[in-house]
Amino acid sequence: MARKYIDCREFPSETNCSVALSADSESELLEAAVQHAITVHKHADSSELRSQLKTLFHDGTPPVDAPRRG
Repeated sequence: MARKYIDCREFPSETNCSVALSADSESELLEAAVQHAITVHKHADSSELRSQLKTLFHDGTPPVDAPRRG
């Protein structure tokens, strides 16, 4: 399976979070992203959160420079 990542720098937040997470499996990345969302961003763990996070996964590894925000 190809490496996947999620990058908080793509989304505005009150904390200006600069965390990017990557893993070799989607399930491992999802668990890390959920824990980050709960602990840092104060989201509640739910099936909706997990589904939303999965849509934000990218193939590869996070870029060194912050991605442009939409």
